[in-house]
Amino acid sequence: MSTLRRSALRALCISAMAVLLFAQSSLHSKAPESREADRSAILAILSAQQAAWNKGDVDTFVKGYWESPELTFSGSSGVYRGYDGVLARYRKNYPDRVSMGHLEFSDVEFHFLGHDAALVLGKWHLTREKGDVGGVYTLVWERFSQGWRIIHDHTSAVTPANP
Repeated sequence: MSTLRRSALRALCISAMAVLLFAQSSLHSKAPESREADRSAILAILSAQQAAWNKGDVDTFVKGYWESPELTFSGSSGVYRGYDGVLARYRKNYPDRVSMGHLEFSDVEFHFLGHDAALVLGKWHLTREKGDVGGVYTLVWERFSQGWRIIHDHTSAVTPANP
């Protein structure tokens, strides 16, 4: 192969690599911006859930969940299946405004699993007359035609460590 051909081939390879690196860096630099709308949409649902809970409105609280028999909720008392099952669980465990207390979500973390799926981690805290309780949650979200919905909720109470 002549020196001229080698130089041309080398220049072509370097140009191709530069284009690929530029395209890859462009995708990475746009990723956080493109997910901001998704973060905002999910945070808006969590905020609406918190507000509904603090008004004692379980029915509105569960609107953030996927209305499907395939919805799952895992907690210390087991696994609940289906939208109706999750709603029944909330109604049984929190029959009135006093038992519900005041809910606060915090330390929300996002991990996007694809264009239409997200894993959201966070902490929850209930301030109640009979004693405060709190813990952690892991929510699996999916984007549907009506927007983001929780398709799986794993919520655990965490007992504070004694100092």
